Amino acid sequence: MAGIRVESAPQMKILSVTLLIMSLLSFASSEGTAGQVVADVDLSEQAMRVYLDGEEIHLWQVSTGREGKATPRGIWHAQWLSRDHKSSLYNNAPMPYSIFFTGNYAIHGTNEISKLGTPASSGCIRLHPDNAAKLFALTRMVGLRNMTVIVQD
Repeated sequence: MAGIRVESAPQMKILSVTLLIMSLLSFASSEGTAGQVVADVDLSEQAMRVYLDGEEIHLWQVSTGREGKATPRGIWHAQWLSRDHKSSLYNNAPMPYSIFFTGNYAIHGTNEISKLGTPASSGCIRLHPDNAAKLFALTRMVGLRNMTVIVQD
């Protein structure tokens, strides 16, 4: 990567996400897929950037794990979808438009919209239900293996 000078941690984060998206797009084009969706969650900003084929198409507020209930950090592909999911761990709490990405962790809609932008969940990534529906539809469109979830500080 000669010639690229990184000045700060935020620039390094942007560079690493850009490189990841470029590598996913390269893989997608070689496989002849329908496209790539990347949901990049920034825990420090409590925000999600959604990319479709490398182009940022959405920036949404999220709620991630509150104190003592961490949201896992890492990179995953979507594992399974559940349109009208109810939590088996938290008193049948509604989790509309769930996109499960590792274990019991999912991106899903919430009825606690006023808490978006602050850590408030038990570890899942909460979105406004309208935004969760959009991401769910995008994931169905491209397929599970073409939907990547990135969670980072």
